[in-house]
Amino acid sequence: MPLSHHPLVQEFPEHKDAIHQLKMANSRFHGLMDEYEDLDKQIFRIEDGEEPTSDEYLEGLKKQRVALKDQIYQMLKSDS
Repeated sequence: MPLSHHPLVQEFPEHKDAIHQLKMANSRFHGLMDEYEDLDKQIFRIEDGEEPTSDEYLEGLKKQRVALKDQIYQMLKSDS
């Protein structure tokens, strides 16, 4: 299975415009988005073998990414 990043615009294509607007206007959303993107890049590097680590640590990072995505989605829903 090929590795891929999980950018928010790809995860929530129907909210592309709202993502851009919130990123520009809401510092909390912008911070969550930055944190999500950094975490996604770290997970990609680990899965690609660039950063060796334990499976448990990787799973913890993936759970953090899901939690961030949930927070971001809630903000997107409340903004629309």
